[in-house]
Amino acid sequence: MIARVLLGLWFIYSGAVKIFGSGLERFTRDIANYQLVGPPLDAIAAYTVPWFEIFAGACLWLETLRRGAILTLAGLVLVFCVCIGWAWIQQLDISCGCHGSDAPIRYWNKVAEFTAYYILLAWLWWQEKQAHTWSSPSTLDSEG
Repeated sequence: MIARVLLGLWFIYSGAVKIFGSGLERFTRDIANYQLVGPPLDAIAAYTVPWFEIFAGACLWLETLRRGAILTLAGLVLVFCVCIGWAWIQQLDISCGCHGSDAPIRYWNKVAEFTAYYILLAWLWWQEKQAHTWSSPSTLDSEG
């Protein structure tokens, strides 16, 4: 439960900082710096990704639609991995865009961060599968 709550709150915070902290215009510029997409796709991504982070984080935190939240966050982290990997290959000296900081990306730190996300998300998925196995109607029917 602690991992689920903390991860949910972290993604709520991450999305909220992009919207209400540094602002969506700043996040749009950060996305444009990756040179993966141009206008208007950079703005579309900047104006939607933070809301996905907030919604999925809230679902994880509030224990509603947990599987969907886990899959959504795993998908978002995959997109983040692709973007960071692209920037690394291109040797871009840009800020991540994650929390409104101007500090350049520290690529090996991002590798560790994404690895931690996937370990936690995989563990939460496994927990969900275990909970579903124990509470499935077919298991209850066969017991008695």
